[in-house]
Amino acid sequence: MADRSDPPPSQATREQRLAARLRENLHRRKAQARSLARMEDAATPVDHPDSHGLPKSRPES
Repeated sequence: MADRSDPPPSQATREQRLAARLRENLHRRKAQARSLARMEDAATPVDHPDSHGLPKSRPES
């Protein structure tokens, strides 16, 4: 009976190529996620330091 733990050479190289592509894809997606997170952080408005989180009152007429 053939040992199934050792794939034929062509199968092994195919699996190595697929594994490498998956790693590249993972790195690319992580870099994209980091970039999007940085863009979102830059887009969020920063509170003015002396506002103390109090809402602005309407001017009285």
